[in-house]
Amino acid sequence: MIDRRKMLLQSIGVIGMVTLTGPIAFANDAIIVYKSPTCGCCNAWIDHLQAAGFSVRARNVADMTSIKTRHGVPVSMRSCHTAIVGEYVIEGHVPADDIRRLLDEGQQVAGLAVPGMPAGSPGMEMTGHQDQYTVWSFSGDRVEAFAQHN
Repeated sequence: MIDRRKMLLQSIGVIGMVTLTGPIAFANDAIIVYKSPTCGCCNAWIDHLQAAGFSVRARNVADMTSIKTRHGVPVSMRSCHTAIVGEYVIEGHVPADDIRRLLDEGQQVAGLAVPGMPAGSPGMEMTGHQDQYTVWSFSGDRVEAFAQHN
């Protein structure tokens, strides 16, 4: 009788763990992108994220400045779109691999940013031309290099 009760309790625990971890794993892949309704490069960046396996919800907004301010994006780090994934803010044309690395490592930062719109970054692909650019991590006024792309 005790063995059957123990097995039942263990089974319930396993089911509970599967139920709890399923949504968490999905949440890491869900990104909300705030963008201008007329921005083509934002749509191309969304395509890049989806191709990398992220689930993306785009929200067209008229006032991007208020979104960036509300989420603490430093003025020097701003670009055309702002995204939220988990507890992180993603600003601009950040490659999906860098977002995955941030999520996997769980770094204690507010987010990542690629300021401006560098040619060759995801969503800004150009035939025959690619700028070198840095992906920056930020938290408040602290900004540090996270990844370099050539």
